Amino acid sequence: MLEVDRPDRKTRRQRGKSDPIDAEAAARAVLAGTATALPKRRDGIVEAIRALRSVRAGAVKARTAAINQLKAVVVTAPAAVREPLDGRSTARQVAACARLRPDPEQLADPVQATKAALRAVAVRILSLEQEIRVADQRLAQLVAKAAPRTLGLLAIGIEHAGQLLTTAGDNPERLRGEAAFAHLCGAAPIPASSGRSQRHRLHRGGDRDANCALHLAVVVRMRYCPRTRAYVERRTKEGLSKPEIMRCVKRYLAREVYHAILADFEALHAT
Repeated sequence: MLEVDRPDRKTRRQRGKSDPIDAEAAARAVLAGTATALPKRRDGIVEAIRALRSVRAGAVKARTAAINQLKAVVVTAPAAVREPLDGRSTARQVAACARLRPDPEQLADPVQATKAALRAVAVRILSLEQEIRVADQRLAQLVAKAAPRTLGLLAIGIEHAGQLLTTAGDNPERLRGEAAFAHLCGAAPIPASSGRSQRHRLHRGGDRDANCALHLAVVVRMRYCPRTRAYVERRTKEGLSKPEIMRCVKRYLAREVYHAILADFEALHAT
């Protein structure tokens, strides 16, 4: 089985798009030998991590929406309801709203109706927070089992390791090497030279979630890792800008992560 990328934009503009046209383009790519990528397997622990992360991300998004809705209702609430909640942190507001006890017989009163609305939203937020905590516990167990070496890298936590594992898939050996993994994560150097100017630019493609995980890890390393700070200082003296330095550090980090993931999978399959 081979994985075929989407058709070239120029070809799609010329020929259009439909299921038969896409099927013919995929078959021609396979026959021409340009489709050589192996698809991800979805029968291992990484697929389990991906499923849990997907549900957790949905719960986080729903919690954010519910918190925004609660704050909007508080702003427009009657003074008798709003004033006791003003000045409180989000967590305290949610806890206070969950303790409200509206009178079900007086819902025609705006005060009682607002209390009922705030309590319903607060209970939803608390339920989503419990769902997120359960997902975090399950992900911590699975990621620690699948990638202990990756978690041992500086600034790589459960969330980052889970995303990088999901990007690599259950068969990371499908990647040709560390350069392919860096390209997949959007951390590969892209030549942007012109004339006597020799430079590289940031890669705007690849898996943006994996790129985000690497970026956050690089931010932590640039602040707390002595080796990274020394590298940043040296490259700054050479005239590189901060985005260019971060691109270089992300490339080095992608190399570390790639070898750590391969070692983790070798150990996992050996057991």
